[in-house]
Amino acid sequence: MLAHVAQYAAFGGIAAAGFGVLFNFGRAALLWCAASGAMALAIRTVALNAGWNLEAASLVASAAVTACAVGLLRRQLGTAAPAVAVAGCIPMIPGAFFAQALLEMFELTRAHPVNPEALLVTSTISVLHVVFTLFAIGAGVSIPVHLLRGREF
Repeated sequence: MLAHVAQYAAFGGIAAAGFGVLFNFGRAALLWCAASGAMALAIRTVALNAGWNLEAASLVASAAVTACAVGLLRRQLGTAAPAVAVAGCIPMIPGAFFAQALLEMFELTRAHPVNPEALLVTSTISVLHVVFTLFAIGAGVSIPVHLLRGREF
């Protein structure tokens, strides 16, 4: 299991650093992006292996990454700390579910689709996974940012 988690963490770190490049972060911030992406995917992978659903695992992982980034990196990165957390959480977006939903919806537009009811149900389930996971990631990022915003907390 440790190798499985390490693999996801490594790829999450690489992807998050790539998003940091797209966001024009400096070199120091890119290292923190990679660390936040690795942490996010590691936490989510452990939660998924523990039997959690994708949405709950993504919520906890994004909240943990954001709390660490905002709480620990605020002095070093300033206002860029939440952006580093966002870059670390982007690799958790379930692209496979979205691709499956799109392909099945394209299949529904054919002249005579095979078993259209089943295609509609499975594509709708895939879209719901994507939407609820995006909501969970958004909540996991925004809640710690708002809670850790001021010193009077």
